[in-house]
Amino acid sequence: MKMATKPIDELDGVSQFAQTLTRNLVDTVGAAIVRGEYEGQPFPTEAELSKTHGISRSVTREAIKMVTAKGLLIARPKVGTFVQPEESWNLFDVDVLRWLMEQKLSNALLREFNELRMTVEPHAAALAARRATPAQVTAIGLGLTHMREAAEGNGNPLSADIDFHVAVLRASGNPFLSQFREIVTIALRTSIRVTNQQAGGKACIGDHEAVYMAIAAGKPELAREAMAKLIGDVLDFINRSPARD
Repeated sequence: MKMATKPIDELDGVSQFAQTLTRNLVDTVGAAIVRGEYEGQPFPTEAELSKTHGISRSVTREAIKMVTAKGLLIARPKVGTFVQPEESWNLFDVDVLRWLMEQKLSNALLREFNELRMTVEPHAAALAARRATPAQVTAIGLGLTHMREAAEGNGNPLSADIDFHVAVLRASGNPFLSQFREIVTIALRTSIRVTNQQAGGKACIGDHEAVYMAIAAGKPELAREAMAKLIGDVLDFINRSPARD
């Protein structure tokens, strides 16, 4: 007897729906862990999570595997699943970083992230001054132009600022630094918004222009110094700001 089969597009739809459910549960559980909801108590079993969220055990199992892979959970055979200490979390995972920025935003977190930027972006700017193609220099300049336009009310200042920094990372010619753009995009979306709001809504366009001019002129040390000043000023501002903890 020939068994009935579902059309491929219908199967794809089921698969996409399951992926969406899994993704949603990963987001819900990950954010809850970062908020500290499971602190001092056993982590729920797959059966409990499945019942609480009204989803299948298979979707729950896949979501917990993904959260575990991010370092937030550890499964111990015959014992159970436990929340890992924060030092075990993969802070370079874009989801983990986003959860931290959304759930545990503080001056300390902003400072730590910008300290990381200080170790990466000045060197990326110096490399860009040596290696950037004309098209990449143009992309950095376009980011600066969009920042100026946004300052006049024509555009999104946050997106323009992020585009500028991402363009510098891409222009470094180093694929590892270029991939750092995902971390920068996630974290800067919060960091720049907070610091710009506290500074009256204005990014320091002059400092960004100094970075661009040094890169366009092919002057690595000037580019390094200009980017270091830009991020250093952000760090100084955070250190002077009222605590957000």
